[in-house]
Amino acid sequence: MAAKISTDAKPPVQQIGFWAAVSIGVGGMVGAGIFSILGVVASVSGNAIWISFLVGGIVALLSTYSYSRLGVTFPSTGGAVEFLVRGLGDGLVSGGLNIFMWVGYIVTIALYANAFGSYGATFFDHSTWIVKTLAVVAVLAFTLVNFVGAQFMGRAETAIVAVKLSILLLFAIAGMFFIEPSRLDPGVWPDATHIFAAAGILFVGYEGFGLITNAAGDMANPARTLPRALYTSVVLVIALYMLVSIAVIGNLPLPEILEAEDYALAEAARPFLGMIGFKLVAVAALLSTSSAINATLFGGANVSYTIAKYGQLPETFSRRLWHGSLEGLLLTSAIVIVFVLAFDLGRIAMMGSAAFLVVYAAVNAAHLRITEQTGAKRWIVVLSLVSCLAMLTILSVHMFQQARASIVVMIAVLVGSFVIEAAYRRTSRRANRSAIKGR
Repeated sequence: MAAKISTDAKPPVQQIGFWAAVSIGVGGMVGAGIFSILGVVASVSGNAIWISFLVGGIVALLSTYSYSRLGVTFPSTGGAVEFLVRGLGDGLVSGGLNIFMWVGYIVTIALYANAFGSYGATFFDHSTWIVKTLAVVAVLAFTLVNFVGAQFMGRAETAIVAVKLSILLLFAIAGMFFIEPSRLDPGVWPDATHIFAAAGILFVGYEGFGLITNAAGDMANPARTLPRALYTSVVLVIALYMLVSIAVIGNLPLPEILEAEDYALAEAARPFLGMIGFKLVAVAALLSTSSAINATLFGGANVSYTIAKYGQLPETFSRRLWHGSLEGLLLTSAIVIVFVLAFDLGRIAMMGSAAFLVVYAAVNAAHLRITEQTGAKRWIVVLSLVSCLAMLTILSVHMFQQARASIVVMIAVLVGSFVIEAAYRRTSRRANRSAIKGR
């Protein structure tokens, strides 16, 4: 039987229902795969980009099983943080992985913000300072939205997702009538290695489904709502990614996709919808990336809060502000802004995907140790673990060959996370405040 979680780690009860939870998942996913890194993925998998989205979606769907079983058994606002501690214990391994995951969220939010700035700049002079300014404004705006509370965040996410999905579906359906069949010919696909490597690169476009588990502590009935929301959001996003990517590759020659790398989806609408279509999709991109920022800030703040409650980050991350918001939200946002201003985040998108493949593999490995508590089928968890590791291996080889700096940064951040955790445990006088009694 699952151990009882202490009430001091619970936030005030909020009302996040099924569609709000689905919106958090969809908002966290749609924004990266389609808008942020479409050009990078197309440069690797070419006309088979939609196959790469399917492969990445299958890997995500397998991990959804573990997240569903773990989330129902251990509902909290910490999501994967809670799962790692439950499965691996409250020690250096779980602490280092949790800090690594939090940094991954920061990089991902900054990537989304950079994409928001790139699409927003298409309405102005597409200069670097405009891109950066718009990115920072987006982060600040959605910090304020999350600051108000989980219920308002859920409502805002639902509204944003509804509008952006309507525009994307309009683009996909309209685009199907103008597809040039020769551009989808399997005879011009690259080899399987490139297709799988591209699937690894775009995995950052699927990692957002895990954010739903961060909202489990704010659900009235997580045992019913959480699994349904997880599977619904992932299946919807797989279908959407495939439809949109087919419409893109079928309407825009590959060289033009690569040329318009930062705003390729909007450019793909121009041949059949003209300038109106270009602007309409740019608006959808702004909505998609902003909702991704919104949802991921919510999850990232809850992650930092839960890590601090376990004593794996300084206590300042666990302080609460009014309306139940977390000080971790403000600290997370501040570090995101530093990343936005200091780095060209497009170059480390692959590192973000690799980071979350590491985390998802670790969650599956942790789950294997406690399947008797969750009632999960071990063979499905093993299959999910193997698929994450296989994709991570393929992506790492590609990064080493094509973007060596990205894999160096990823390894440095991973090692640094464990060093920080070890140093904090050694020097801090604060005792670990495990939320699990008796561990």
